[in-house]
Amino acid sequence: MSNTKITSKSVTINNKEITIEVGSYAQQASGAVIVTSGETVVQVTVVAGRENPSLGYFPLSVEYREKLYAAGIIKGSRWVKREGKPTDESILKARLIDRSIRPLFPKNYMSEVQVIVSILSYDKQTNPDILGLIGTSAALSISNIPFKGPIAAVRIGTDPKSNLIINPTKKELETSKLDLVVSGSKQAIVMVEAGANEISEKLTIKALETAGEEIKKITEVINQLVKEIGTEKVEVLESKISETDKKEILAKSKSSLDDFIKRLKAGSPKNEIYEIEQAVINQLEDIEPNTIKEVINNYFNQVLRTQLFDKKIRPDGRTTDQVRDLSSKVSLLPRTHGSAMFKRGATQALSVVTLGSPRLEQLIEDLNGETKKRYIHHYNFPPFCVGETGRIGWPKRREIGHGALAERAIEPMLPTKENFPYTIRVVSEIMSSNGSSSMASVCGSSLSLMDAGVPLKKPVAGIAMGLMKQEDDYTILTDIQGLEDHIGDMDFKVAGTKDGITALQMDIKISGIPFKVLETALNQAKIARLTVLESMAKTLATPRKKLSLYAPKIATLNISVEKIGELIGPGGRQIKEIIKSTECEVNVEDDGCVTITGETDENLNRAVTWVKGLTREIQVGEEFDGTVVRVENYGAFVELLPGRDGMVHISKLSDQFVKNINDVVKIGDSLHVRVTKIDEMNRIDLTTLTPEQEDQARQRQQSSPQRSSGNFNSRRSRQH
Repeated sequence: MSNTKITSKSVTINNKEITIEVGSYAQQASGAVIVTSGETVVQVTVVAGRENPSLGYFPLSVEYREKLYAAGIIKGSRWVKREGKPTDESILKARLIDRSIRPLFPKNYMSEVQVIVSILSYDKQTNPDILGLIGTSAALSISNIPFKGPIAAVRIGTDPKSNLIINPTKKELETSKLDLVVSGSKQAIVMVEAGANEISEKLTIKALETAGEEIKKITEVINQLVKEIGTEKVEVLESKISETDKKEILAKSKSSLDDFIKRLKAGSPKNEIYEIEQAVINQLEDIEPNTIKEVINNYFNQVLRTQLFDKKIRPDGRTTDQVRDLSSKVSLLPRTHGSAMFKRGATQALSVVTLGSPRLEQLIEDLNGETKKRYIHHYNFPPFCVGETGRIGWPKRREIGHGALAERAIEPMLPTKENFPYTIRVVSEIMSSNGSSSMASVCGSSLSLMDAGVPLKKPVAGIAMGLMKQEDDYTILTDIQGLEDHIGDMDFKVAGTKDGITALQMDIKISGIPFKVLETALNQAKIARLTVLESMAKTLATPRKKLSLYAPKIATLNISVEKIGELIGPGGRQIKEIIKSTECEVNVEDDGCVTITGETDENLNRAVTWVKGLTREIQVGEEFDGTVVRVENYGAFVELLPGRDGMVHISKLSDQFVKNINDVVKIGDSLHVRVTKIDEMNRIDLTTLTPEQEDQARQRQQSSPQRSSGNFNSRRSRQH
């Protein structure tokens, strides 16, 4: 991009101005823009690299980089101050952009394209991901890269009265029942991502339509930029296969392909098509292998799509609105805190729940500072689940995305931290995959959480919807399998309860989806979701009343902030003693919330009693049955409550004269005592005498020589 003139355009969305500026930075990139709203500033660069047709796919990469300086933050790690690998949240935002733009490149464009979104300034209220997506579209549109844009994006939330808010602030999102990101062109929607708290299909459609109207305003501004400074696009020649080669390839493969298609209903192995391709490649050495694969796949896809449109026949024989066979089981693993298996057709997910203390919450450091996360969902997709070999190691972006989608779907139905203080981790292991394993994870995880005794408000299920589109005609498919996802035009995942939607995710392979199609898909998905929920309820309808025997036990107390110091003790000695003696974790928050975690009920109860005893207000006149824990010449120390003791002076141990304290009391004795005084150092004086006995003892002392007790207070202070 050689243009160095600074050009900017602005658009107002919900009374907030968004400005797109070109020419300030990164002049050597193919396209570069700065997008500003409020005090949030995002830079987006796009660069086209070398062409590599041998890859067989479009090498697009999107990087979303959060710079902590943007929010005035220095990394908290003592040893590492440079930003490290992207957080999961950054990866999810990069995927959001990738999924929005990928369908809009020419099918046979094979040049490397890299998008880098850098957050330069963040005001902690204006979400930078939307600006990053807008900037990506603008940078691609003004570049020479062939891109069928522009597109734009908005976020939709709700206020407390369920009115829609366009591009809500971070604060407004905290109380919103909906967090919906929609990207699209002037004509249609290209990507949808949402988390919600049981919103209706009707409100969802209204939100999508509202988003569409705002998107038009932004795309118009990008078009104005293109007219002023846009660069001529690289011409992408459509690859043409000669009719001679096509006939020769089909002559060698058509009968095998037709036979394979007939046997799909019986569950023919999918790798059979690869064997057909290889056989033809071996026979036709003078034709490029990629050409052979393209012809075979085009024929295969076209036959299946024609069957769907003309005969409404799906590869496995189902009707267009039919869900595959369902089954599920719970309590499969004896030592885990909760487990469940959910199976839909050939897709099978094993979900396992682990419960932990609140201190095990995940600490996240990003542009919003340090935050904690108490519910974590991890998703694993090993190569064996699709009958392949492959790398095992760190999760790929797809695995992070699918785990986050399942997490988002279930999170609104979790109990509050006050009602259920556990840290919750769910791991979904995909045992077999033939389409919609992320939605199987939602179903399996819902069952496993209930199996663990987590008091979910309602069970959650998910379903994936597909689309076959030919010109203006379309067919919506319920519960798509892998093959239908491969040959189809849309993957629309919908998760929710019987009463509403909790998560959405839509990806497409065409340039856009009309609202009418999305409305039909949502309504068809609701029917399927209720079918799945009904099947799940036959296995486990409500959460178990008790936690697993092996799950940690947790109790939560609230103490006065002024008592925190007494609980912790000088140098932490008191709380350390509780932890050591009871083998429990004790965590104290600044607001006085105390969380105690133990492996057994006995240890937990001991710790709870101890903490209560240390932090409760003891009043003068209260009576206790205590145990003697120490004996000195001048008096006996009695434990009133765990960690709290008082002293009975030798003169208050009996209504008779006591010459030797060991004659009347020893360690381990039980004494009924009454509190007579609490001094400014919180030391407690006790007596075993009744008020009448004290009066009599006082009269005797007045009529006889005073018994010397030595410097009692100084000795007691040293002993306390």
